[in-house]
Amino acid sequence: MENTPQPSSETPLVRALGLPAATSIVVGTIIGTGIFLVTSSMMQSVKTPGLLFLVWIVGGFLSLFGALGYSELGVMMPHAGGEYVYLRRAYGNLPAYLYGWTISTVAKPGSIAALGTGFALFLSVLLPVLNSTWHEFPFELWGAEAVVRIGGIQFTAVAVVLVLSFINVLGVKAGGSVQTSFTVLKAGAVVGLIVLGLSSGEGDWSHFAQSAGLLQGGIVSLFGVALIQALWAYDGWNNLAMVGGEIENPQRNIPLCLILGTALVGLLYLLTNLVYVYILPPAAIAGSSRIASDVAQVFLGPAGARFIAVAALVSTFASLNGAILTGARVPYALAHDGLLFRPLARVHPRWRSPHVALTVQGVLALLLVFSGTYGEIVTYVIFSEWVFYALVTAAIFRLRRREPDVPRPYRTWGYPWIPLAFIASSLFLLVNILFEQPVQSGFGVLMIFSGLLLYPLFRTS
Repeated sequence: MENTPQPSSETPLVRALGLPAATSIVVGTIIGTGIFLVTSSMMQSVKTPGLLFLVWIVGGFLSLFGALGYSELGVMMPHAGGEYVYLRRAYGNLPAYLYGWTISTVAKPGSIAALGTGFALFLSVLLPVLNSTWHEFPFELWGAEAVVRIGGIQFTAVAVVLVLSFINVLGVKAGGSVQTSFTVLKAGAVVGLIVLGLSSGEGDWSHFAQSAGLLQGGIVSLFGVALIQALWAYDGWNNLAMVGGEIENPQRNIPLCLILGTALVGLLYLLTNLVYVYILPPAAIAGSSRIASDVAQVFLGPAGARFIAVAALVSTFASLNGAILTGARVPYALAHDGLLFRPLARVHPRWRSPHVALTVQGVLALLLVFSGTYGEIVTYVIFSEWVFYALVTAAIFRLRRREPDVPRPYRTWGYPWIPLAFIASSLFLLVNILFEQPVQSGFGVLMIFSGLLLYPLFRTS
């Protein structure tokens, strides 16, 4: 096919991820810290339980719609790199490179840094000594004062990122085993919160008819702001695509894991929020800074905060491992195809893992841990991620028209309406973020196009 670059399909990576490990990547990378925290800020925006649940339902269906589209592309191109491979096949080198650049240099390292720091913050609830700060380095950034802190939180974040990066260097089986084990634990913790909360008798169903106040602004824009929070909690459904080259029987397992895993998380999220509203009235939810801890404390007493801290630790640990495992496959795939520095494509001779890409990813994440800007970077990245989610889903239409005879063992259910609904919703979100958070979205655009500075070095014919 003229002008249709083909990604490298045969690499030294091993297809060692079976159905349980692949499913755990989907569930484990989606369920992170979001479900323990974001309901409060969502309630601040939408005010009523009815709108709150509608936001969670819409976010769940959007994620499921995305997973349906990704399933078709995943079984058509089961290679390492996920979205990079799909974008390169559909649009050529430049869009694929810009995606890979964004993910490799900022998005994944930023997420890893944030998750590592989140793990340390939850651990500090159990070990308060970690809250100590050893050194502070004040500086100015764009005229604003900032401080880099080095202390127990940063040390713990660095330690957990290093440990999990090393485990994943030992091979995809080692990383997959950790992912499966901790995903079972985290899902069990969420189920425990649901069962204990609903059976406690400490709540009141009349909370569902109450409100946290009057809407302060247009309902559409406020709904969009709350939806961004929900989508952050659902984020991670796409990560399985990044390890497509290491999944056993990808034609069967990729769509099965993506669809069932995303649907399962959506159900757990709805039931968890059912517990939140049953236990606390909307006004209390909106005023809570740690909603899951406050809810658990009502029916478990002081032990509730410790229970949630442990649950959040397990959840964050699994999400962090999933981010490390999947994220390194993107720079590996780019380098393998000559669109990034060649050493990133090296595979360990014994463990068959992309050890150089894992190491560089870990170093970038550690720098962001100490930069003090990891939380802001994650906010900026949400915008840039959804630009590419929309582009990848649009690739289904482009490839069906341009390559109609290529085998597609799975075809997107509800085509063309499901992919069109996902693309339209993505565009709404992007426009809403541009208006509601122009600085963050502007920085997201800047991150994407900063890769153009180095693209001439890697441009291939």
